[in-house]
Amino acid sequence: MSRKPHALLAVAAAIGVGFMSTAFAAGDVASRVKALNDLLAEQWEYQLKESPEFASILGDYRYNDKWGDYSLAHAAQQDKDAKAFLARFKAIDTTGFAEQDRLNQELMVRQLEDGIRAYELKTFEMPLDQFSGAHLQLAQFVSALPFDSTRHVEDYITRLDGVPHLIDSLIEVLKQGEKDKLMPPRFLLEKVVEQCRAIAEPAGEASVFGMPVAKFADSVPEADRKRLHDAVIAAVDGKVRPAYRKLADFVEKDYAPKGRTQEGLWALPNGDKLYRFAVEQMTTTTMDPAAIHELGLAEVKRIEGEQARIALKLGYKDLKAMRVALEHDPKAHATSRQQIVDLYKKYIAQMQPKLPELFGLLPKTRVEVLPTQEYREKEASGAEYAQGTPDGKRPGRIYVNTYDFSKRQIANIETTAYHEGVPGHHMQISIAQTLPGLPPFRQQAGYTAYIEGWALYAERLGEELGFFQEPLSYYGHLSDELLRANRLVLDTGVHYKHWTRQQMVDFFREHSSEDEPSIQAETDRYISTPGQALAYKIGQLKILDLRARAKKELGDRFDIRGFHDTVLGGGALPLDVLDERVSAWIASVKAGKAGAHAS
Repeated sequence: MSRKPHALLAVAAAIGVGFMSTAFAAGDVASRVKALNDLLAEQWEYQLKESPEFASILGDYRYNDKWGDYSLAHAAQQDKDAKAFLARFKAIDTTGFAEQDRLNQELMVRQLEDGIRAYELKTFEMPLDQFSGAHLQLAQFVSALPFDSTRHVEDYITRLDGVPHLIDSLIEVLKQGEKDKLMPPRFLLEKVVEQCRAIAEPAGEASVFGMPVAKFADSVPEADRKRLHDAVIAAVDGKVRPAYRKLADFVEKDYAPKGRTQEGLWALPNGDKLYRFAVEQMTTTTMDPAAIHELGLAEVKRIEGEQARIALKLGYKDLKAMRVALEHDPKAHATSRQQIVDLYKKYIAQMQPKLPELFGLLPKTRVEVLPTQEYREKEASGAEYAQGTPDGKRPGRIYVNTYDFSKRQIANIETTAYHEGVPGHHMQISIAQTLPGLPPFRQQAGYTAYIEGWALYAERLGEELGFFQEPLSYYGHLSDELLRANRLVLDTGVHYKHWTRQQMVDFFREHSSEDEPSIQAETDRYISTPGQALAYKIGQLKILDLRARAKKELGDRFDIRGFHDTVLGGGALPLDVLDERVSAWIASVKAGKAGAHAS
């Protein structure tokens, strides 16, 4: 607790030494900073214990035999806990704090307040969708776990034994969502049923949950292997697969038939408020959906103008003619699943040695490329990034979709490789996880507009480094940027302007070079995850604006490495806080005080 100013002055006067007031004040600041840091550490430990899955992903294996509690009662308890933490953080007086200490308190308060608002809006009552639903996260989670010791496999067995209870809790939440009329679209829930059955069908080692014991690590003692293998397989076949079948049956017979018939979030009770909250969370702005829609239309027009010039340069009548030609040109499409994986690897390897030209901060963790798991590839996006552990023991992973490969165009693979790998997601997240001086909640911050905005911005850096030399490759780069501009139109179209799915598909086909599997999967993605698709363009445009401002104000003193290290050096941030950070860096450069990057 901080001392009151008048008490400090009284002590100083009594001693008769004026400088003592300054000494006491400094000591008071130090004690309050310590109180903040202790509370941040306490809240972080709470977060890891509450989400054992998150702890495992980070390489903290203290809770490796546990699942989070998904029950309604526990959600209510977590809300109470969040309010208690919020009151304690707000009670800390940050007067006199250093900038980073003050920001730590402000960001934690903001995070807790956002979580409390989400609970009030009951967003947790719709945990199933075909893109990133709980049933998929559970299966994907297996690849993040360690299986390099007897203890780790035993922990895994305990987790598998707990899947039926987890699924029961999930069904309880779904039933409450139905009562509150918070229901996903019926047609997407029907896809969830297919996914659950696809996960439940393979038995034993063929199951995604059984694969880890198909071959043991050398560090697992030979004497333990049969026992561990048989226990895992027994849990997979006796508990996990039946639980997935139970979930599939419930969704198919009881839940999906009551799913909403309209695609947009607007159709739900309080739907407009829900969507505006999603927009705010995903973009970290207060932008109006109508303004975002218009921005999207303007960006679509601008990018298509650039593409049209390439089409004419390559001898096509117009952009539409080029799109039609590419759609039917076998050379523009993948020839195998492996070719897609190999191209991603090629472009990431091409970028790696160029990074020091633009960055002082560089990633230390490796990155690998893997095909998207077959049980979810039909509904998955073209590529996704999964973070590695901060210690680098588990590398970052880029999952690339090889489903229906002959219909997938390859022109945009280069730019997507930079987005998902380096200098995009892998680089940004790997750096953030190991930034010195930041509390863990900031090293692991997940502000979508910053993270996806950076990755989209990173695609442009390929052009600045001299890549995309071939017109078709540059066209693919623009196609990916156009996809993100389309998202501004489509997301606001369905959730704000009441567009139908067919209207979305029609706009997509008219204004993109995306292949048909991608158009279908992406359309359903925007329907199921409101606001998320807005983050890319909003974030990218903000970073571009900050860079233009810095170049204008600094002139010859502008240093691209300093700018990039400033953007990356604070971890993921809300866009307004990023603006403040870059503005401070600009001011410090003007004053002749800036080093390679802002602190």
